[in-house]
Amino acid sequence: MRTPYVAGNWKMNLDRRAARDLAVAVREHAVSGVDVGLFPAMVHLDEVTRATAGSHVKVGGQNCSDEQEGAFTGEVSARMLKDIGATVALIGHSERRHVYGESDEFIARKVRKALEDGLEVMLCVGETIEERRDGRTEAVCKAQLISGLEGIDAAALARVSVAYEPVWAIGTGETASPEQAGAVHSYLRGVLSGAFGEDHAAAMRILYGGSVKPTNAAELMAVPDIDGALVGGASLRPELFLPIIDAAS
Repeated sequence: MRTPYVAGNWKMNLDRRAARDLAVAVREHAVSGVDVGLFPAMVHLDEVTRATAGSHVKVGGQNCSDEQEGAFTGEVSARMLKDIGATVALIGHSERRHVYGESDEFIARKVRKALEDGLEVMLCVGETIEERRDGRTEAVCKAQLISGLEGIDAAALARVSVAYEPVWAIGTGETASPEQAGAVHSYLRGVLSGAFGEDHAAAMRILYGGSVKPTNAAELMAVPDIDGALVGGASLRPELFLPIIDAAS
């Protein structure tokens, strides 16, 4: 039985006070049997880790470097994230891939470095609308998944979750139907089974992301292979995010 996992990706939003208040609201909304994660902006990580200390809430960075240290202006290493209290790194989000041009190979290096330095990883995969229309959804998602997990051993694999986020559904108000999302989740689990074995595939959590909101969360997460949600805009408001956590329970 995989424990449901609901995470909020706050992206480049909120100020310090709002980040703290939102983190406190999530911390105080304890739901049995659901893992909850928050990915605040890097400058708010310290505030959010303090606000959630001692609770069930995981806190992570929205990105991390593929390097350990050195002359890399503007970068944040996995060790820096861990030092400030983060336990997870969000890697391969479509905005990193498509806005900032991060390649599959670059993302794979980040995954390996984050795991090597003791963090958990949430690896994002997903197709664009053009790729879906061309019938390439499975091929694109498989390539991103296999590349992102290249060189990962079984012990490290246990610290990885996957978020399937169709690019065409992120921030657009469009959501993959439960049938569409479920089909890709089932396919990805099959890919994992082929690459790492059935037991490891069965244990890994695969979340859905893409315009998740209280009105569709329960229906999406009722699909057998959907193990939770990576939430964008709705995670910025407690009155929207907390019901999504409830839906996962």
